[in-house]
Amino acid sequence: MSKTFYASKVEELDEIAKSLIKVFKNKKKIVFFGEMGVGKTTLIKSICKVLNVQDIVTSPTFSVVNEYQTINGEVVYHFDFYRIKNQEELFDLGLEEYIYSDNYCFVEWPEKAEELLGNDFVQISITKNKDYRIIKTHL
Repeated sequence: MSKTFYASKVEELDEIAKSLIKVFKNKKKIVFFGEMGVGKTTLIKSICKVLNVQDIVTSPTFSVVNEYQTINGEVVYHFDFYRIKNQEELFDLGLEEYIYSDNYCFVEWPEKAEELLGNDFVQISITKNKDYRIIKTHL
């Protein structure tokens, strides 16, 4: 199943995030595909806002993973694999413990870890043209 959303302004992302969470249903592992600067982190910020994350959501480009808390005490993990050079770094990070937890895991640049992530992830691809960001889900 797939669904497509269009956003011409950042302000539209919160509504899209609400819809995405409904599309995800019980799935909490989501990978985000898209070129640099297309808005992966910005969309994740909106999703975290809808999930009532209390922390400031930022790109974990240098830390590789950020951990956020919701107002209900739930944990959300946000990964950015852009700077990962090999899969050994992900093993050292303890990726499997995060991925096999029952927490939301949002992964930017999942191409760097495809073999480790498995296929139980919701895929979101973001592209853009001159008028819109095009957000496609693939379950």
